[in-house]
Amino acid sequence: MRPWSVALLAGVLLSGCNEMGRQPRYDSSEPSRLFADGKSLQSAPEGTVAQDAPARLAALTTRPPMSAALLQRGQERYAINCVPCHDLAGDGHGTVPARGFPQPPSFHEPRLVAANSAYFVDVITYGHGVMYSYAARVEPADRWAIAAYVRALQLARRAPADALSNADRQALGGGNGS
Repeated sequence: MRPWSVALLAGVLLSGCNEMGRQPRYDSSEPSRLFADGKSLQSAPEGTVAQDAPARLAALTTRPPMSAALLQRGQERYAINCVPCHDLAGDGHGTVPARGFPQPPSFHEPRLVAANSAYFVDVITYGHGVMYSYAARVEPADRWAIAAYVRALQLARRAPADALSNADRQALGGGNGS
């Protein structure tokens, strides 16, 4: 037999093997006679813990060391998740409030400058005011990265002009430093 005919024969024989598609099953919301409560979708047994829960909790409660990589990751995640409401500078003038939604507070107001980094992680995790929780959207380690980047935004806003190089001052329109 030729190789193509073997492949054709195998394809014909395997096309009739669809036992998985025809087996009886329940949809998740469908009633069932299998369980005493009549539900087909059952809750996990009490005390069940997801395999990654301890690692996620550790990442959420342990602040990572500050590094350039952490700030870079924080800037990336901030741009994806936070800019629509908080804007690039953290002033709270994003496109979402510009369309009529409540304006978030500026990260540069004294109350938030004085807050510790864990506060920002907590707000990302649980939400605050009209901001809903981002726990399902932002991994625990990335929450710390975003908090670090918010700190960088706050520090950059308060940096004295003489801490910048002449080239940086000129780029900002500050002249030659005199």
